[in-house]
Amino acid sequence: MGIDLELLPVLAARRTLVAWMVLAFLVTFLVTRLVTRAIRTGRGPFHDESVGGVHVHHEVYGIFLLLGTGTVEFTYQPAPPVLQVLAVLFGVGAALTLDEFALWLHLEDVYWSSEGRSSIDAVLVALVVGGLLLIGANPFDAADAHGELELWLTVLTNLAFALVAILKGRVVLGVVGVFVPVVAIVGAVRLARPRSPWARRWYRAGSRRLARAQARYPAGRRTRWDALVDLFTVVPPRHGVPVTAAPPPSPPAPDRPRGRPDRASR
Repeated sequence: MGIDLELLPVLAARRTLVAWMVLAFLVTFLVTRLVTRAIRTGRGPFHDESVGGVHVHHEVYGIFLLLGTGTVEFTYQPAPPVLQVLAVLFGVGAALTLDEFALWLHLEDVYWSSEGRSSIDAVLVALVVGGLLLIGANPFDAADAHGELELWLTVLTNLAFALVAILKGRVVLGVVGVFVPVVAIVGAVRLARPRSPWARRWYRAGSRRLARAQARYPAGRRTRWDALVDLFTVVPPRHGVPVTAAPPPSPPAPDRPRGRPDRASR
């Protein structure tokens, strides 16, 4: 008797693999967060793993899963149902790895600190990409393009708009814009966030554009995205410490105009 691994009958074969991958990614991320909270609070049978006195982070298992599934896929190109199993394992490995994105970004264990919020950002962005792939979005699908040259020009132009949006601090719009060109254009033409790479390079100190950016995005401003990240960054209590939300990164000091200081500041 054969095993039917189709999640939804309306999904094509390729999108079914994406569905398995996204489902495994989401479940693994949620379970990982529950387990790490249990370890921190000392509940249940869970505990930190160590080898030779060195703490082994769960991203290590994720990296090995990614390497293993990629090697099997490219070497053997298995048929279903092994292909679906590889998709699930890849989703598990990706979740374990991205859940500690802040670790390989800062090169230190900042899982429950404010810097650890970048891990949740990475996971949520990955889920956005997975969702877009699941509904059939394709950055290389240019229906109006005539010929391969025009197709690649269209794709590269769209990627350029998406990159500008990301450099302006609008990461979600930029990532979504890779798949939906209109979104990339909107993110690229809008005002950059004052601490973004784009603003640091192109918004001069004292300029009107920098003043507009700082007025639109004042220090400490909270967004819906921040509220979503907060759902996963509650620091569990340890040794009687009350439950508190991981604080957002401290607002940076305002940029000081360059040049010689005046006499009053000496």
